[in-house]
Amino acid sequence: MADLERKAVIVTRKTRLEELVSRYNTASQAKFYVEHLGADFTDIEKEAANYDEALRTVEETLKRHCRVQIVDRSYLPSFLFGPQDVVVALGQDGVVANTMKYLSSQPLIGVNPDPQRFDGVLLPFAPRDLTKVFAEVLAGRRPSREVTMAKASLSDGQELYAVNDLFVGPKTHCSARYEVSLQGKSEVQSSSGIIVSTGLGSTAWFKSIMTGSCAVAESLGIRVTGERHKPMAWDAPYLQFAVR
Repeated sequence: MADLERKAVIVTRKTRLEELVSRYNTASQAKFYVEHLGADFTDIEKEAANYDEALRTVEETLKRHCRVQIVDRSYLPSFLFGPQDVVVALGQDGVVANTMKYLSSQPLIGVNPDPQRFDGVLLPFAPRDLTKVFAEVLAGRRPSREVTMAKASLSDGQELYAVNDLFVGPKTHCSARYEVSLQGKSEVQSSSGIIVSTGLGSTAWFKSIMTGSCAVAESLGIRVTGERHKPMAWDAPYLQFAVR
């Protein structure tokens, strides 16, 4: 029997097909454009069909437990989550990471709509898994993982949260001169900016930066000892940064 006191919020994203139709008005015109470029439109249609099927499965499953509301991720900045809501993000990884920024203590479940297409680190569950997983979440029996977010406070009073990374630098990504100060030490830099990463972000962009810097050092004959990059725990109480 459905629990009307609680609500499940499904966060979705637009498929490539929906984005193309929004741009070219009809699926036929979108198909003409894609095939004119030599791309495979059937793959785009298949992706959309798989996503729609996954959404139907998720919605039908959740309706057996409680009320359900569907919201596109583009509306998250103005959407108000209730304190008792359970949130289900229907992948890719970016949907999960983007949703986290707008939650406080609500549980978040990452669901992979197309496991053969997406190898999502933040999408451990398939739509069929929700029958068991969601019931356990409602009963408070499902183990969870804490994630530490980064917070940037601007001089004009604005605040910005990041699940993975914060990029500090000019919008154009051109070189700029600035001074970095940390724990009493300062250093003048000239670069396109700074990447500040959380524990979750240390497995993605930050990892590629560190791996790339090690490769550059080795190409110059500098020996790199030890592990090239060891990702932090997702709930690490500190941040790491690198000059880009």
